[in-house]
Amino acid sequence: MIIDGKQIASSIRAGIRQDVLRLSAQGRRVPSLKVILLGENLASMSYVRGKIRAAEEVGINSELVHLPDTCTEADLLGMISKFNSDIDVDGILVQLPLPSHINENRLLKAISPQKDVDGFHPENVARLWLGEPCVQPCTPRGIIAMLDACGIEIAGKEAVVVGRSNIVGKPVAKLLLDRQATVTIAHSHTANLAAVTARADILVSAVGVPRLITARHVKKGAVVIDVGITRVDGHLTGDVDFDEVREVASAITPVPGGVGPLTITMLMQNTLDCYRMKM
Repeated sequence: MIIDGKQIASSIRAGIRQDVLRLSAQGRRVPSLKVILLGENLASMSYVRGKIRAAEEVGINSELVHLPDTCTEADLLGMISKFNSDIDVDGILVQLPLPSHINENRLLKAISPQKDVDGFHPENVARLWLGEPCVQPCTPRGIIAMLDACGIEIAGKEAVVVGRSNIVGKPVAKLLLDRQATVTIAHSHTANLAAVTARADILVSAVGVPRLITARHVKKGAVVIDVGITRVDGHLTGDVDFDEVREVASAITPVPGGVGPLTITMLMQNTLDCYRMKM
């Protein structure tokens, strides 16, 4: 099975849209998302356009605040403080990466945890690991939603996550643990990577190394989720050698069209959830 991330995302977005329409029909304001973009990074601008389009699709009120990359950290922190105190703002997102003169950690900590729709604030990270209610990071949440939508059982399965980033690797490992999987995290210092990944019933790769995962890395019948995305010779390529691995996997995500649409969809779900926390 080639997992169609676009189709799954479309179905989830339809549900979000119905929820937003019900709010509007009840005479309530709709959820509001502020997206802050610094500079003219082409990739960042493309990602932001996708997020704004998704918000329009589900009926969330979104505003893009596009600032020059010369914007000072103090001015940016002041804007975030203003949005934090605005009761009509439910979600705040700062598109990464940031210019070198901006301290990314300081900025992410400045966003209210209750409006942190990316799930990057230390309080949300701590709550995730403590098993408490929190805003979950979008890509890991999207991966779990994708597995559920495909009817793929997680409990009791052996899962291997390749990559240990704070954005994807570590949190998706925790979410898989929460669903009763036995989880191994592999990384650049893992000895004999293929021997480790070949144990996996569910294999998630999130390292950004094109075609790192080949057929020899994959157990026959495994579910393979490819989070990596790299441009190679003008084409977007994942961590997984798709043509090879599809011959041994029971289910696999393509790149593009796999995890990406779920990431943006979970951003919309997080915005709605942050809105509901204030009700």
